Amino acid sequence: MSEPAPPTSFPVNADTIGQAHQLYCQLTGQNLRLAFDRERMWYELLRLGYSLQDLRAVILYLQREIRAQRRNVGALKLSNLLQPDRFEEDLQISRVRLRPPPPSQPAPPSPPSPPSLSPADQQQGRQRALECLRQIKAGLR
Repeated sequence: MSEPAPPTSFPVNADTIGQAHQLYCQLTGQNLRLAFDRERMWYELLRLGYSLQDLRAVILYLQREIRAQRRNVGALKLSNLLQPDRFEEDLQISRVRLRPPPPSQPAPPSPPSPPSLSPADQQQGRQRALECLRQIKAGLR
């Protein structure tokens, strides 16, 4: 027994099917007649709750993939596009690719810095370093 279709956000009727087909033809540059078999495929896809916005997203995604030579132009063939499983997968992939990467993990805390020295201690350190350099220089002569 098949599961009932989820409710759609808009009614699926001849107008909706015509709009979807017109959008497909407009975005792909094709001029395909809307015969009964194609109406039925559109009906089956739209009754699953997919919108014209979803259709646009999938077509634009497939066109980008085709231009990048990662997909075959046959992916835009109407009979391929209207297969519910393929449409769902392409829609999900198109959404994933449009999202920015998740924020990176925060950097681990740095070790505490040593306590700062007083100006007098800093001066003593400089003097010791200079004396060491003088000894090294004298030893090289």
